[in-house]
Amino acid sequence: MTLRTWLEARMRQSTLGERGERAAARFLRRRGYALIATRHRHRYGEIDIIAADGRTVVFVEVKTRRSEEHGRPAEAIDVTRQARLTRAALAFMKSHGLLEYSSRFDVIEVIWPAGERRPTIRHLIDAFPAVGRGQFYN
Repeated sequence: MTLRTWLEARMRQSTLGERGERAAARFLRRRGYALIATRHRHRYGEIDIIAADGRTVVFVEVKTRRSEEHGRPAEAIDVTRQARLTRAALAFMKSHGLLEYSSRFDVIEVIWPAGERRPTIRHLIDAFPAVGRGQFYN
């Protein structure tokens, strides 16, 4: 990476989603979760946050909105998205030799109105089950 690309990346303003993901990561750390990865990309999709809650691997989808005017952010995670997250999570578990550990899918809703310094954060633990075909160990 050149100095110019690095500077441009550092100087650009964060998107609302990126700010929400950082706030969610801080929220989890404060509650004792160990962060394993953020913005983990796989051919099946991206997992916003992967954390450990004791001996449980937690796959976290973060949804950030300015308001709840059009419904709760978690409502945007449909069955197709859940299946994609399940495939990506399973691939992560397999590639890191973690299949013997329990896992779950959490959702963190971040409501960050324009002009506010701090968001409202809701943590939905075990928000949805693994979706799709194949085996997923819980």
